[in-house]
Amino acid sequence: MAIITTVDDPADPRLDDYRDLTTADRRPDRPGGRGLVIAEGVVVVRRLLESPYPVRSLLGVPRRIEELSVDLAPLDVPAYAASADTMATTVGFHLNRGVLAVADRAAPVDAASLARTARVLAVCEGVNDHENLGSLFRNAAALGVDGILLGPRCADPLYRRSVRVSMGHVLRVPFAHLDEPWPDSLDLLRESGLTVAALTPSGTPLPAGLAGSRVALLLGAEGPGLTDAALAAADVRVGIPMAPGVDSLNVATAAAVAFHAVAASVL
Repeated sequence: MAIITTVDDPADPRLDDYRDLTTADRRPDRPGGRGLVIAEGVVVVRRLLESPYPVRSLLGVPRRIEELSVDLAPLDVPAYAASADTMATTVGFHLNRGVLAVADRAAPVDAASLARTARVLAVCEGVNDHENLGSLFRNAAALGVDGILLGPRCADPLYRRSVRVSMGHVLRVPFAHLDEPWPDSLDLLRESGLTVAALTPSGTPLPAGLAGSRVALLLGAEGPGLTDAALAAADVRVGIPMAPGVDSLNVATAAAVAFHAVAASVL
């Protein structure tokens, strides 16, 4: 059963996981990084509590901790109640959502296992904006995508901003990293029976016969899009018809349209 403790000293060592998040909220391989998974707000914290990520503790104003009392009841997780000022001093900025939770990273998902069982996957190349990546995960959860594979130069989906923008769906949609060399590692998907479809403005209009098929949608960074090598490695090229004078969409928006076109039949 969770133990709720009132804390009024920002220097309390029990709050160290939350200290100075503007500098310490980083991957383990980054300077000063601890690699913790950080959830903000009642909805996202609730999803973290339901996820496979081992929760270390919660910190929030009393009202937000109370909102999570039913979720916390069966868990052996410390919850620290503090004033908004104490939280702001500890964290390094004012937190509008009133509650945080931290967790360790879960064991990584195996890309081959994900590919064998998925009907629809997203595969990202160079999607290095945390907000775009978080939005992409949220769209994937909403539209029946079974998982996301991360190619080279992608942002960390477990960075705090990605978790927040995804509304916690980063914690629910399985993801894995595709090994180098890229894009040769896309062969893993074909070997699992998936059609690799590259999303590009010049492609055949969606759904291009892919609706209901097992498909891996290949998505590139906003701006440059997919590299020539990734396009060449795809089985087909697909696109979204647009009005004259508009040549592209935000990558997360384009992904949502593509997900709906190929995955709606599984919802």
